[in-house]
Amino acid sequence: MRDRRWGVLLLLVLLLPGSLLAAPPAAPVARDHYGVLFTAWVRAGDPLATVRIRLTQNPSAVRWMRLSAPAAKYTSIKGSGSIIREGDEVLWRPAGTKPWLQYVVNLESSRESGRFDGMVTPDFAIFRGDDLVPPVRIDMADNTQSRSKLALNLPDGWSAVTPFPSYKSGRLQVQNPNRLFDRPTGWFALGKLGVRRERIGETRLTIAAPTGQSVHRMDMLAFFRWTLPRMQEIFPTFPQRLVVVSAGDPMWRGALSGPDSLFVHADRPLISENGTSTFLHELVHVAMRARSRPDSDWIVEGLAEYFSLEVLHRSGALSDARFAKAHAALALWGKEAPSLEVPHSTGPVTAKAVGVLRQMDLDIRRASGGKRSLDDVARALAAEDSAVTRARFDALVASAKKGN
Repeated sequence: MRDRRWGVLLLLVLLLPGSLLAAPPAAPVARDHYGVLFTAWVRAGDPLATVRIRLTQNPSAVRWMRLSAPAAKYTSIKGSGSIIREGDEVLWRPAGTKPWLQYVVNLESSRESGRFDGMVTPDFAIFRGDDLVPPVRIDMADNTQSRSKLALNLPDGWSAVTPFPSYKSGRLQVQNPNRLFDRPTGWFALGKLGVRRERIGETRLTIAAPTGQSVHRMDMLAFFRWTLPRMQEIFPTFPQRLVVVSAGDPMWRGALSGPDSLFVHADRPLISENGTSTFLHELVHVAMRARSRPDSDWIVEGLAEYFSLEVLHRSGALSDARFAKAHAALALWGKEAPSLEVPHSTGPVTAKAVGVLRQMDLDIRRASGGKRSLDDVARALAAEDSAVTRARFDALVASAKKGN
């Protein structure tokens, strides 16, 4: 009987959260690698780039790839093995010892305003790496993952700024620890560039823009030196590399984030007259890497605006009075939004969300005796690196109120 009681007691101890006797985390799965080399040929003034995907090592590990490649954007597809276009998808079954797939992609893209969020001129090219290699579904051997590199063939006199480190050979190391298949993502700037680089904390910051674009790179650099440390305090998992790309017209007059990178139009102010910052709003998106569901876009956009204000205030860029004034202006604007439950968060919806989130922060602080705040909720969402749902957000808020 005594032995049985000790067995039950030991079982309860093992099940206790945070028990010292809890099993250690599982070791990472050892995986075999297959090599992937992406090669892109970009020509001055020509929006059509040629891209080749070649399996360089252990190609038999890949049974097929299905690329999301709309026919209007990806053309002239050829290669070794079986290639079948099925609507806006291309199914490739590699064959041979050095299988390859090649296509032509249009790097230019525009928004409803007619301005570009991807373009190629005689002097520069700005686009997202996601366009070079579209989203891919892949069937591969168990316990394998890619080891990917990118080679850029550019016109004479052009340089490249991307979110990826380079080898001595000039090829780029394309790596995402959270993915089994690594492909280029984030903002690319190619051409005749002016570049500023700085290390801020654990982050290597690169600011790039085409020459002659009236981009204030040093102003941006000083702004980030002032504010980025506060952002890193809120998000300890902030990327170790950050690329900021900027340009003037006819690029889109706004800002767009990407993995470890963001684009901001040259005319966007570092801090707007209402006390908000487009730069920091997009930087929160970079830090959180959060994707929204139809019921949670207000959460993702609201957190970006909320923490952009917090960073400005905590860094001393906004005084207490201006911080309060900024929140009051957002609260007034938010009255134009009847509800937060919309598929896409517009300006008034995001403004309303900021007020809701600010009250949540106060509630969390009171309920937890000051042990927790909305910072903890945002950190948890950033660490999960997955789509944000309303249910998950509410669960994290409830947990924070309990001081967990």
